[in-house]
Amino acid sequence: MRLRRAVIAIVSLLVFGYTAAIVHLMLRETELIFRTDVARADTRPPFPYEQIEIPRADGARQFGWRMARSPDDLWILYLHGNASTIASRMNVAHYVRLRELGVNILAPEYRGYHGLSGVPSEASVAADARAGYDYLRTTAHVPAERLVIFGWSLGAAIAVGLASEVDSRAVVLEGAPASIVDIGQQQYPMFPIRWIIRNPFNAIQRVARIRAPILFLHSPEDTIVPFREGQRLFEAARPPKTFVEVRGGHIEASEIDRDVFYGAVRKHLAIR
Repeated sequence: MRLRRAVIAIVSLLVFGYTAAIVHLMLRETELIFRTDVARADTRPPFPYEQIEIPRADGARQFGWRMARSPDDLWILYLHGNASTIASRMNVAHYVRLRELGVNILAPEYRGYHGLSGVPSEASVAADARAGYDYLRTTAHVPAERLVIFGWSLGAAIAVGLASEVDSRAVVLEGAPASIVDIGQQQYPMFPIRWIIRNPFNAIQRVARIRAPILFLHSPEDTIVPFREGQRLFEAARPPKTFVEVRGGHIEASEIDRDVFYGAVRKHLAIR
């Protein structure tokens, strides 16, 4: 009898602990995915730029950095990843290198980041990216054939969602996850992540709807978004598509392997 009670007590504690862990993961989902708690940065481009207010139909405040070079150049809509802002060091490094290629850049900020109010979600960052696209198309009057959608990390998943719904000249995806929920399931195999996550970012389910040519840039040393994730997404995309391996991991590849990285971007965008 005592043994039975002890077993029941142990099982009850295990069930309680397991349930509490699931609830903890559910409550921390936004923090784990978007990492706004560490997204603090104040780097500035070393060239002229302007911070603009991006008009929105829902009335929410949103701004972005408009880095115009020439009205005749292509425009890149740059979508950053989590744990960063448009003012983060490596995002600014991207602006510098892209500008050297001879393009204009618009980097919209997401709600919940860099002083903007609100709590980010998959739906909200998708709306934020779409607002940036709409600004270029309707306010800046950029034709779709001169507009490139560029996403890095979580921004690549956001870029896939946007590019699957709108027209563009080309798409560039750096360190792109095929599915955030799948990565989460790999990291927490003991828990039913696929059942409880509210922001799955299943880019793999949308990428085949992209009509523009896609360039995939991914490092085999990437420990944040596994290399296989990028390969899976590439395999699901329809032609024309190109996959380029770069050295340097998830964060520094665009600088460590700069020539290969931006050489591939230049070729993809047909920039002379």
